[in-house]
Amino acid sequence: MLITLHIENYALIRESDIHFGAGFVAITGETGAGKSIMLGALGLLLGQRADTAVLADKERKCVVEAQFDIAGLQLESLFAEADVDYDDRLIIRREITPAGKSRAFVNDTPVQLPFLKALGSHIIDIHSQHQTLTLADSTFRLSLLDTLSAKQNSPIATYRTLYSEYTALKRQLEELTAAEAQNRRDQDYLQFQFDELAAAALVADEQESLEQESQLLAHAEAVREGLATASRAVDDDTDQSVLARLRQAKTALSHIAAYHTAAESLLARLDSSLIELDDINSELQSVADGISYSPERQQQVDDRLALIYRLQKKHGVDSVEALIAIRDDLDLRLQSISTLDLRIHDLMEQVDKAFAKLQVAADALSAARRKAGAELAKNILPTLHDLGMPEARFSVELTPLPTFGPMGHDAVAFLFNANRGADLRDIAKVASGGELSRLMLAVKSMLTSRSLLPTVIFDEIDTGVSGDISVAVGRIMCRMAERMQVVAITHLPQIAARASQHLKVYKETDADRTVSRIRELTSQERITEVATMLSSDPPTPAAIQTAKELMEL
Repeated sequence: MLITLHIENYALIRESDIHFGAGFVAITGETGAGKSIMLGALGLLLGQRADTAVLADKERKCVVEAQFDIAGLQLESLFAEADVDYDDRLIIRREITPAGKSRAFVNDTPVQLPFLKALGSHIIDIHSQHQTLTLADSTFRLSLLDTLSAKQNSPIATYRTLYSEYTALKRQLEELTAAEAQNRRDQDYLQFQFDELAAAALVADEQESLEQESQLLAHAEAVREGLATASRAVDDDTDQSVLARLRQAKTALSHIAAYHTAAESLLARLDSSLIELDDINSELQSVADGISYSPERQQQVDDRLALIYRLQKKHGVDSVEALIAIRDDLDLRLQSISTLDLRIHDLMEQVDKAFAKLQVAADALSAARRKAGAELAKNILPTLHDLGMPEARFSVELTPLPTFGPMGHDAVAFLFNANRGADLRDIAKVASGGELSRLMLAVKSMLTSRSLLPTVIFDEIDTGVSGDISVAVGRIMCRMAERMQVVAITHLPQIAARASQHLKVYKETDADRTVSRIRELTSQERITEVATMLSSDPPTPAAIQTAKELMEL
């Protein structure tokens, strides 16, 4: 329940602290005194958007803060999901800066507006005088029937789970079918690309070896001549070759090695060099013998490189490895196309099974709604009779829709007529504003017996009501207040007199501006206020006596 409400620098309210009691709380005041302003401030705490236009003093921030008792509402999981500390004493604060920035806090933890909205739907219900129009809204009617039929495993919860599964599978099927159609259009082109790459029989690292071979073939004669010249320089038939001269040096050193240590060492090194040069000369001749120019081979290499270069340019890559990767990817895509029909067939079977389950759940939901509709029609009539419509008739009519939606496949109509003998018609077409207000009050009265919602606020739901009917409205609100906190903004003394707490909103003019204030009335002040609502200000003695009698009720 709502315990306290602090409002600072909001519209006509400079600063106000309001304490709310349990049970039935009435708020009265002249039109324009600021009752709706208080509701607007409370709406900020429930996630409504902020606007700097509400700042009375444009140089100061606006602050709205409220405390709620939420013990027993089982909201711990909601707080855990948002990573917000839970406490049975809930504190919500909203701030609006002069720069237009808005900040929200729950138990001193910064939160986003979606969390405030989710939290607000569990702790308070503000019913404005315009909300009676929701009786004409199909979504509200369906939600009402679902609330009345709700159990631990409610039909609407089961249906929504199956509907979500069905729509997800259907969406997958649509995407897969579209992909299959696109793939079929692309299959010939993909197959051509794959065949071209597969026929190339690409091998990793072959490009580098082919390029090297191409260079060698293009310069084969020059390479052979260079190798032959090097071989002749190392060793030929003349005394001018390197090996011939080294052999001469070896012979000369061998004659003196026995007499000189250094000569012996030089002889050993020279002998080693001769062995290495002999090996080099042999390899020069061997390499030269292995080189031959083949126009046919050069053409083969050039053709192979041309193929590789063309494929690389076509696919926008610069290596054979990248071409191989593209080939393998094309192979996988072609295999996927060939198996797509099977996947689509399997998914179609899943969609059919999900739809069959959805139909069963939808039928169960419709049955539960018909039962709840009959219960609503039966239980709402006594309340409507108490509210001054003794001839009122009300029924709920469900008709199936051709398609399934998030709320099932039902269209619901609330049929009503307050006059004997008249045909039942949709309430949006036949009910007056006052009748709609009383219908909504009767509906809210039924909902409070099914809901854990701790607080409901009625904003002038008594519009179009007077006399004995207003007494009945007050009596119904008192019954509701036995199960929850009921706050009623009212102009009717018959309703205000029944409250367990009475708050008055009024205006005062300071030196610089008009401000709204709110305060709790004492017992004697309540009598005067109710009497004033009955007659005039100041109230007549007869009005005071009537006020006392009303409050004694």
